Amino acid sequence: MDRIRVVGGRPLNGTIRISGAKNAALPLMIASVLTEEALTLENLPRLADVSSLVRILGNHGVDYSINGKRAGEEAISGQTVHLQAGHIVDTTAPYELVSTMRASFWVVAPLLARMGQARVSLPGGCAIGTRPVDLLLMALERLGATVEIDAGYVVAKAPRGLRGAEIDFPKVTVGGTHTALMAAVLAEGKTVIHNAAREPEVADLAACLVKMGARIKGAGTTTIEVEGVARLGGARHAVLPDRIEAGTYAMAVAMTGGDVLLEGAQPDQLQGALDALAQAGARVTPTNEGIRIARNGAGISPVDITTQPFPGFPTDLQAQFMALMTKAKGTSRITETIFENRFMHVSELARLGAHIRLEGDAAIVEGVKTLTGAPVMATDLRASVSLVIAALAAEGETTVNRVYHLDRGFENLERKLSMCGAVVERLSGSH
Repeated sequence: MDRIRVVGGRPLNGTIRISGAKNAALPLMIASVLTEEALTLENLPRLADVSSLVRILGNHGVDYSINGKRAGEEAISGQTVHLQAGHIVDTTAPYELVSTMRASFWVVAPLLARMGQARVSLPGGCAIGTRPVDLLLMALERLGATVEIDAGYVVAKAPRGLRGAEIDFPKVTVGGTHTALMAAVLAEGKTVIHNAAREPEVADLAACLVKMGARIKGAGTTTIEVEGVARLGGARHAVLPDRIEAGTYAMAVAMTGGDVLLEGAQPDQLQGALDALAQAGARVTPTNEGIRIARNGAGISPVDITTQPFPGFPTDLQAQFMALMTKAKGTSRITETIFENRFMHVSELARLGAHIRLEGDAAIVEGVKTLTGAPVMATDLRASVSLVIAALAAEGETTVNRVYHLDRGFENLERKLSMCGAVVERLSGSH
């Protein structure tokens, strides 16, 4: 199993190109099931989750081809993938496949909308809380589907097609909004989604569906209106840049000091996190190329944050911000409102010398002068990268074990950091 070795104490200077967003890429790939024509996605990140989803879609009969890199080409720019679901050969998504990645559960919506039926395993996947699928299923039922749970599978049927309806989510759900959108575009009549998620990835999916012929208004706001159409066509769409990756590297620069241009990053997708970084003492400068983050030798100020749905502070940057706060001059409070047990990185950060105590849904972080390298263990995707950030600022050497979590969400992490002066290397094997 691979490990990552980090020798801390080097500031980061240079340019990091931001990859396509994993959280946008996955629903966009799933949307290919809605049409028999080809959907071409550009700027798709090279990630384990993307490869897994290609296999899952292939199981349903989706043909795919990937424009690989040619000899001598850098693998830093995203890949282009052509997906074509000419014939759906199977409307079952088996446990072995769905259990590897939660987002693949969303295939239930396009399968149901196009084929009138779907049988999809309940997801396994991430260790962060239960992340219930009940809101996704509620949305499908509102659109006229019958939904039953049978031996660990969701069996959804709409033999006469889906019908437009009012869908009122009791709480903001990105997965629920994605699902409702993909089901509603082929439903007969008008659907109104209330309390919809406003995340940029939702708006990106809607933009792609509109290119395919869907009629959608209001994506990116709390109310989305969909006028159903009989069929969708093919399209070409570039995946938006990954705001979580951009925020992660921004926090790494704030942690280590230095000056880095995050090329392609979009400030409006990340304002909640950028505001917190500025309060902590980093210089944040939006430019035509992206966002520049700099911190000279000055200390890090403590900042209290609470995770919120977009446009608030993203839960997916909570662990990274906590790593930054371990070296702040004073005490900060980090409150997690989105996912339960999303503080699994706390005990590992403590191994590096961090002072953190938990109080219910909050972590109280008392800044320390120095962190010291140690062997640590990654527990989930965002936690693992928070350990890398802390290691970059720790004295001595840190080994992060179980980095397969990182490969699910960060493309070329070691390479991007090394190019800015960090001492980071991947060690393969299990010694």
